[in-house]
Amino acid sequence: MSGDLDKIWKALSDPTRRRILDLLRDGPRGTTEIVTQFPELSRFGVMKHIEVLRDVGLINTRQEGRFRVNSINAVPIHQIYKRWVSKYEDIWARKIIGIKESVEGEPEEPS
Repeated sequence: MSGDLDKIWKALSDPTRRRILDLLRDGPRGTTEIVTQFPELSRFGVMKHIEVLRDVGLINTRQEGRFRVNSINAVPIHQIYKRWVSKYEDIWARKIIGIKESVEGEPEEPS
């Protein structure tokens, strides 16, 4: 699993790929629609980024007639979350609560 996550991290390291995922977060989009959002890149360049995302499983592509529709696959992102975030979430929550209590002081007992 570690090797798979390494490939996902590498794919996510590119800002263009993250922008593509941001577009797909709002719902499935055709490849042409994605390409038009990146006027600074060639169609081929955008399609290469889509291919990288597809190869690591971050997006799924289905054929609808002559069109390709791309959608985000949240499973790999959830795997990263489980591996890197959720284990530390409780630690940080306890620390923040400790800071809050030390700043506010001990709650007074009602008389």
